[in-house]
Amino acid sequence: MTYETMQTGCLTGGVKKSSGVQVQPDVASSWSEVRNDKITEVDWVLVATDKSDGPKSTKVTTLLKGSGGIEQCAASLPTDGTIVYGGVRLANNRFVSFVFIDEDLAPAMAKGRAMMFKNGVLNVFEGCDCEIEMRRD
Repeated sequence: MTYETMQTGCLTGGVKKSSGVQVQPDVASSWSEVRNDKITEVDWVLVATDKSDGPKSTKVTTLLKGSGGIEQCAASLPTDGTIVYGGVRLANNRFVSFVFIDEDLAPAMAKGRAMMFKNGVLNVFEGCDCEIEMRRD
């Protein structure tokens, strides 16, 4: 019996199982730019699975990064159904993370896979105060 998500308990014999997500080094590098007080050109980052590996890709890489705060980050969210994870430096110098899923466009299987990968990806965004709900305006 195999388990694809990070689980422990009686079904797994107490052994942690991985979701299989492969967060690429560029994601941590982009997040360190957001966290760096000396770099003002980057205060948000969006990451997503690498579509060049196909629809079942487990590699997560940087999609976009930029400045303009949470408003510009929200304006930069994809409109093609791509599920993204992100992190933002707020105006008060606090940090938040999020998962954005366009409920109307994202396929059901992609939504499930995104939720399996969520903890593995958001763990890279160290120093976040909380997870927020992100919407496109």
